[in-house]
Amino acid sequence: MKHVWSEESKYAKWLLVELAVCEAWTDEGVIPAEDMAKLRGATNDMERLNEVLKRTKHDVTAFLRSVTDGLGPEGRWLHLGLTSSDVWDTATSLQLMDAADLLSEELDNLLGVLKARAIEHKHTIMMGRTHGVHAEPITFGLKMALWWDEMRRADQRLAQAREMVAVGKISGPVGTHATAPPSIEARVCSRLGIAAAPVSSQIIQRDRHAQFVTTLALIAASLEKFATEIRGLQRTETREVEEPFGEGQTGSSSMPHKRNPELSERVCGLARLIRGHSVTALENVALWGERDISHSSAERLILPDSCLALDYILNLFAGVMKGLRVYPDRMKENIEMTRGLLFSQRVLLALVQQGLSRDSAYDIVQRNSMRAWDEDQDFRDLVKADPDIGGKLSSEALDGLFGYDYYIRYVDDIFERVGLS
Repeated sequence: MKHVWSEESKYAKWLLVELAVCEAWTDEGVIPAEDMAKLRGATNDMERLNEVLKRTKHDVTAFLRSVTDGLGPEGRWLHLGLTSSDVWDTATSLQLMDAADLLSEELDNLLGVLKARAIEHKHTIMMGRTHGVHAEPITFGLKMALWWDEMRRADQRLAQAREMVAVGKISGPVGTHATAPPSIEARVCSRLGIAAAPVSSQIIQRDRHAQFVTTLALIAASLEKFATEIRGLQRTETREVEEPFGEGQTGSSSMPHKRNPELSERVCGLARLIRGHSVTALENVALWGERDISHSSAERLILPDSCLALDYILNLFAGVMKGLRVYPDRMKENIEMTRGLLFSQRVLLALVQQGLSRDSAYDIVQRNSMRAWDEDQDFRDLVKADPDIGGKLSSEALDGLFGYDYYIRYVDDIFERVGLS
C-alpha cells in the first residue's frame, strides 16, 4: 500500500496516462508512428522532476519537463490537448483501484479468520449483554458470525466503491473535449481498463471519491465496533477473551502485571482518523465552477492516509482475532454471576401461558428479580418459594425452565442462514 501511494508510483501512473493518450492520437493519425515508437521508451527522471519543481511550483509541468528532457523532437506530443487534471485524476483512479484491490485482500483474510473462529466457538456459550448489563445467553461463535456477515457487506461496499472510482477523464480544460475529442478519451480509458466518465468538468466529480473514502470509514467503523467489544470482554472484571500476548512482551513501563488490549485500542484510534477523512472527502464535493484546488490539496493527505490506515488496521485486527485467547470457563462463571436472573423472561412467559395477564406476571417476576439484585439471592430459589408462582407452576416445571440450552437451540439455524453451516 505504501508503494501504491509513493511518489514514484504516482508519476509512473502519470506517464502511463500520457503515453496512453499518445497512443490514441497515433491511432487517429495525429502522431506519426515513428515518433510514437520513440515515445514508448520515455521515462521519468525523479531527480530532474524535483529540481524543476522547485522553480515551477507545479508538479505536472515539472513532470513533463523531466520526461521530455530525455526525448528528442517527439517529446512535443506529450500532453497534447490535455489539462493537468486529465492526467492527475485518471492516474489517481488507477491508484485507488490498486488500493482497493489490496484492501479487498485484507478483507478476505479477515473474513477467513472470523469464519474459522465462528465455527470453532459455534456452541461456546457466553452472556449476551445489552446496555452493558446481563441479558440472555448467546454463543461466542454467534458473535463472530455477526461480525463475519458485517464484513461480507463491507467487501461488497468496497467493490462498489472501486467501480465508482474506476473512471478516467480526458476531456480538456473544462470538460468540453474541445482539445481532446471523445474518441481520444474512449481509446485511452479502454487501454487503461477503466470506464470513461460520461461527463466531466475540469475534473472527475468528487462524489465518486467521497463514496470511496466514506466506504473506507464505514469499514473502519465496523472494525472499531469489533475492537471495542474485545476491549470490553478483556476487562479484568469480565476477562472472557484476551488479545494475544507474546513471550517477553510488556504492557506497562511501571506495572509488570499489565496485559492491555492495546492492539484493539489502536484499531479504534485509527478508525477515528479515517472517519475524519471521510468528512473532508464529503466537503471536497462542492467546488467553484468547473474546478478549484481546495479538494486536491486535501486529497494528497486523505486518500493515501485513509487507504494506509485501513490496510493496517484490517491486517492488525485479523492478527488479533487469529491469536485471540478465549476463556469458555470464565464465560460460564460470568453467566452464573447473577444467580439465575437471566431466566426471568422464561418464568414470565410460562406464567402468561398458565393464564396470568402479562402485567400481573411481569410484576411477580420483577419483584423476585429485584430481590435477587438487592439481596444477592438466587433468583431460582426465590421463584420457587413465591406462592404466587407456585400456585401456577410446579417445582418440576420451574426446573425445566432453568436450562441454558434453550437459549442457543437455533444457533445452527442461524449459521445455516448466513452461510456458515
